[in-house]
Amino acid sequence: MSTFDIDDPLRFEEQLSEDDRMIMESAREYAQEHLEPRAVKGNQEEYFDPSIPGELAELGLLGSFVDPKYGGSGASQTAYGLIAREVERVDSGYRSFMSVQSSLVMHPIAKFGTEEQKQKYLPKLSNAELIGCFGLTEPDHGSDPGSLETVALKTDGGWRITGNKMWITNSPIADIAIVWAKAKENKDEEGTIRGFIVEADAKGYSAPKTKGKMSLRASETGEINLEEVFVPDENVFPEVTGLKGPFSCLNSARYGIAWGTVGAAEFCYRKSRQYALERKQFGQPIGSTQLVQTKLANMLTDITAMQQLVLRLGQLRDRGEDHPSMISLAKRNNSMKALEIARTARDIHGGNGIMGEYRVIHHLMNLETVITYEGTHDIHGLILGREITGEQAFT
Repeated sequence: MSTFDIDDPLRFEEQLSEDDRMIMESAREYAQEHLEPRAVKGNQEEYFDPSIPGELAELGLLGSFVDPKYGGSGASQTAYGLIAREVERVDSGYRSFMSVQSSLVMHPIAKFGTEEQKQKYLPKLSNAELIGCFGLTEPDHGSDPGSLETVALKTDGGWRITGNKMWITNSPIADIAIVWAKAKENKDEEGTIRGFIVEADAKGYSAPKTKGKMSLRASETGEINLEEVFVPDENVFPEVTGLKGPFSCLNSARYGIAWGTVGAAEFCYRKSRQYALERKQFGQPIGSTQLVQTKLANMLTDITAMQQLVLRLGQLRDRGEDHPSMISLAKRNNSMKALEIARTARDIHGGNGIMGEYRVIHHLMNLETVITYEGTHDIHGLILGREITGEQAFT
């Protein structure tokens, strides 16, 4: 009779290809040996270690799916997801850095950029010589990006961009920003959303850091302020217009989130099981009680479903058969389940659950952001609702 693995009951990892497994194991070794020892410091001191980008790059973990001729690893989408899982097992903030660099910066350049843009930027992004960020969200426009107010006005040889972006991961440390703005030939026309590669040393560009966060504290988060920043024509994505461009990027990032939250949930479950067996009350381990055993059983059941959901999505994505609403379904389900698991883990740990050394409150607070960014839980529900009914309910 087969044995029951208390960490992987349906043998999720047996379903992986050899190449994907090797990439996963490389990411796991790095995350556990090098990221994990820095996790508490990063969270408690609101500190992002500047050596992390280079370390990820050295292992080929930035833009892993990008063509090797541009510096990527040419890995599968499933492998990209597995990397996200291992990094977020340590900290959602570190995964956010990797996701932005890969999905929101390298992805649009690889997909929409000119050959010159690919050659100029992708190799340096893959080796972390350049750090990138993605400017879509604005102070008054989060879930409704189509109403963005940032304007790019045509001028000789390029464009002048004016506007403000906020909640931008990596902006305080970024060398380039993918900025989405309404491109106008003259100031009186409505304009069309287009993507621009903006270099951070351009005159009129600033990226102040957002301070006082209680979540994703290891992540560098800030604004992008643009005051008539000149961007040459060669730094504009030539063909993609409207929301197709930014949504393509967001779908890639949301896919990574669906995987990453599995890692956070697995961490919380394993720490809870260990604690439940070690912590004694009334003369016995709390893990011997019906209440705690049921909580652990529910956690493992949800994690197993989360694993199978993203694995299937990865397979479809690798075949080019995924749909944006599939990604919404996975992001929505897995981020909520991970948050519920983190809350249960905090409960099992009792008073110790709020202590940084146990790290469950760390994941809990991070996941409060993860469930919101790249499309809130409710927005993804409306995306699915539109597919189910054929009716638009966003307004």
